[in-house]
Amino acid sequence: MTDLKRVTLASGIELDVLDVGPKDAPVLIFLHGFPESHRTWRHQIAHLSSRFRCIAPDQRGYRGSSKPEGVENYTPDKLIGDIFQLADALGVQQFTILGHDWGGAIAWGVALLGQGTRVTRAVIANAPHPVIFPRLLWTDRQQREASQYMRAFRDTANDAMVREHGLGALLAQALKWERAPTMEEEERAALFKDWSNPDAAIAMLNWYRASQMAVPPMDVPFELPEDYQDAAVPPLQIPTLVIWAMDDMALPPCNLDGMDKLVTNLTVEPVQDCGHFVPWEAPDTVNAVLDRFLG
Repeated sequence: MTDLKRVTLASGIELDVLDVGPKDAPVLIFLHGFPESHRTWRHQIAHLSSRFRCIAPDQRGYRGSSKPEGVENYTPDKLIGDIFQLADALGVQQFTILGHDWGGAIAWGVALLGQGTRVTRAVIANAPHPVIFPRLLWTDRQQREASQYMRAFRDTANDAMVREHGLGALLAQALKWERAPTMEEEERAALFKDWSNPDAAIAMLNWYRASQMAVPPMDVPFELPEDYQDAAVPPLQIPTLVIWAMDDMALPPCNLDGMDKLVTNLTVEPVQDCGHFVPWEAPDTVNAVLDRFLG
């Protein structure tokens, strides 16, 4: 899990990428979320890499990968484009996309754009659908309250603190989670090291700043604005597995409501007694679910 190779995309962006498993096997592309790295999926890659070619990048802005300056370089279209360009650079025609958290948000986009051509299956772990989540931010008190941290992440007034003390200082200030997820000490140390890089920290926050999604303050009425429009996305028709940790403090299970109307070939696997970081908080459960889905 330590041998990363540098891959240059057609755009000029360079990503550090883990690429393990038989080169002629079916391809799985794993996308990590905030504020992690390709190692989000370490247990799944170790479990699957004897049967699948497992590709896991440190995405744009993270760790050693390219960190272009400017919020405009972190819009979802560019982040989604990175994944197709990564597949091209590695000679991969078709693949299954897997994503958690922000990586799951990008995986939704990759699946929707690539279904029927490049993307054969999708696996989403605790990452909200692009139609459901924006609605909940307006209408659901629990989700809106849980998402107020995004307002702090978008506030550039915090950048001086982040540059001086690292991303961890902002996380401690903005996140009010009731329990800290269990993590191996070496993994925790590696994350804190990653968070101490000020350029990476700002780049990671730019993912939130480049998103056009509205996060209303708590004193705004809990109703859709008169001019509200859902994201213009087609139904997702490829086989799709949604793994949802039910004790997620950031993304409550209301995000599952109505998903079956937006995803026509859907399998939902709830994971009880587990927080947000389900790939490594409940690795055995996730591995078993993936075995059933991937065949």
